[in-house]
Amino acid sequence: MLTGTAMLDPVSLKLFISVIEQGTIAGAAERQHIAAAAISKRVSELEAQLKTSLLIRTNKGVKPTPAGIALSAMARRALRELDDVSIHMKEYSDGARGFVRVCANISAITQFLPQDIKSFSSQYPNIHVDLEEQVTPAIIKSITDNVADVGIFSDSLLDQDIEVFPYQEDTLALIVPAGHPLAAQDGFSFADSLHYDFIGLHTGSAINRIVSNAANELKRSVKLKVQVTGFDALCFMVNSELGIGVLPLGIAKRYASMFSIHILPLKETWARRKIQIGVRSFASLPAAARLFVRHLSPAAGLPGPPP
Repeated sequence: MLTGTAMLDPVSLKLFISVIEQGTIAGAAERQHIAAAAISKRVSELEAQLKTSLLIRTNKGVKPTPAGIALSAMARRALRELDDVSIHMKEYSDGARGFVRVCANISAITQFLPQDIKSFSSQYPNIHVDLEEQVTPAIIKSITDNVADVGIFSDSLLDQDIEVFPYQEDTLALIVPAGHPLAAQDGFSFADSLHYDFIGLHTGSAINRIVSNAANELKRSVKLKVQVTGFDALCFMVNSELGIGVLPLGIAKRYASMFSIHILPLKETWARRKIQIGVRSFASLPAAARLFVRHLSPAAGLPGPPP
């Protein structure tokens, strides 16, 4: 950028270039729709600021001095850089560039987000998505504390003041070791599983909470033998006959080919879950984050309640 004892005015530089291109101040005034006296004053101020003559004035018009030629070249570069700044900043304001902080639970990360983030990144290659796995309570806290722009979690009773939009749905299933008594039982129900040891997910897991609440409704309790941090570890434990476990049906089907496990879909209504998107306020999100939420939930931010 051009510098001097003070910052040079881009408008004055633009008018100066126009004078050189037109060859007369009157021609530049007509082109720029400004009074000739105003342009003349601008050029004089530039000369005073730079302490050098920029134009040679004749009866036929003006021509640049050597200093004026040098200034013209530098001014053109400077104005192009300013135009580039405006273009890039507009991309940020429009959401074409940016950074989105996302917290999501393991169910959303393993089932839905890989393809959705891939398609989003294809459409907006200059927006970076920072994805972190968390359990639902931590996700809600990250949203309310402004640690995350977007949270994705399983349906939950929310007492925080956040906006929620629909995302996906999944169904839970019970997995048991091959040859387990439940695998051969006709008319299986969740209540039958409570006679056996469970492999649970880590503390705060939405699936743990759902299973525990379902047992409480039956006035029973879950016999939790081991807790693990992910679906793959849960399948390893079940495969080793340390217990039985609950995970999304879609994930169970993926692991079934890798482990000696049997899948028992849960028919209870609580086993059908809604995966939701939460934000503090859609309207106040950065533009990039709004684009991301709309990519996942097209109804987000539109008038009226979400479908």
